[in-house]
Amino acid sequence: MTRRKIERVQTGVRLEKRVLKVLKAVAAHHEMGLGDLVEGIVLHSFEGKAPFGPETLAFIANMREAYGLDLTAEDSHKLIEAEE
Repeated sequence: MTRRKIERVQTGVRLEKRVLKVLKAVAAHHEMGLGDLVEGIVLHSFEGKAPFGPETLAFIANMREAYGLDLTAEDSHKLIEAEE
């Protein structure tokens, strides 16, 4: 595998609380950082490729249930901030 040098920047991305919990669990499951996971998901998506195989999708389903994540892709452009 050829390693490529890149430049990373710190960002203040806001995510839905349960989505973040599932992402963190997936990153930990694969022993990688959250940023590396997000980069991988995005790069796969940019090429129209699925970022996860069946084993990881099963793990994600379990984590979604554990954290009560009932949002779907259908919801992605319909989300509004909860008022505190």
